[in-house]
This record gives sequence, structure tokens and C-alpha cells, in this order.
Amino acid sequence: MFVLSQIEHNLPMPPHLLNQPLVDAIKAELERLFLDKVVANLGLCVSVYDIRSVEGGFIFPGEGCSTYKVSFRLLMFRPFVGEVLVGKISGYDEKGLHVSLDFFSDICIPGHLMQYGTARALDGRWMLKTEDGDELYLDIDDEGSIKGDGLGLLAWWAADEEEGEEVEAEE
Repeated sequence: MFVLSQIEHNLPMPPHLLNQPLVDAIKAELERLFLDKVVANLGLCVSVYDIRSVEGGFIFPGEGCSTYKVSFRLLMFRPFVGEVLVGKISGYDEKGLHVSLDFFSDICIPGHLMQYGTARALDGRWMLKTEDGDELYLDIDDEGSIKGDGLGLLAWWAADEEEGEEVEAEE
């Protein structure tokens, strides 16, 4: 779920940060650039793990800042295909569920991508109606995994979207 990714980056250092120790200023600028951002083919950046090397301090013509070649490692959140994630329901609205993984809380599961039979109750909560007529409610702080009631595999969601697109195309 978590991996270390080594990156080399030419980092322009804003002059207002140069009153700090260089390594602290570089770490602050790397965190500003990468923290809580999704990096293509790497995942979601959770933390700047360490700084391996710093070279340069060159000031290029026409720029008012020094540029350093920095080699560093980032701690990335990158779940693998088939990995089961367990989160807590942090909220819900008419669009779907909001789920938190403690360190990351911007996960939304739209209602149309939940298991077949999931609907909103009169009180606004989401529930799964079983074939037996039972109503299984999805409440705040309930833990839900990709295999749990009211949720489903990503492959199921993709299949449901494709079927929905085919139905819309036929209409």
C-alpha cells in the first residue's frame, strides 16, 4: 500500500526561504510541491521521506531564485490491484458516501457505483436492500471494505458503468 519513490527534481528555491537552513528550506518547498498531490504513475504523496543529495545553487539568467538539483524519496500511497482497503464512512449526501482512510479523507463513492440494491432511505442514509427484504444501513463511522455490504469491487463498478452507457446509447 505504501512505497518509497526516489525522484530527482530541479528545484527553484524562492528567496524568502533562504534565511532558513538549506535542507529545511528544501524540505519545506518539496512538501509544498508534492504533499497531498497525486504524482502520475507513482500515487498519492503522503510525506517527504528524506533528502538524498543536493547539488547546485545556480542562478539562471532572468530568474530571481537559485535552483538546486535535489534527489529525494517520497512516501507514496499506491494500493495494488486487488488490495482490500478498509475505511470509515465519514459522511454521506444525495450523491453518495464519503470515506476516510485516516490519513486520507477525500474518497467519494457515488451512489450509482454501489452494489445493486443500494438506495437512500427516507432519513437520508444509504442502505442496501437484500433479496430477503432486509435493510442494511450504512452509518457514519461504520467500517466498509471493498468486499463489504454496500460496496463492491472496482470491476463491478466499471461493469455497471458500461451497462449504463449501453442503456443510454440505446435510448
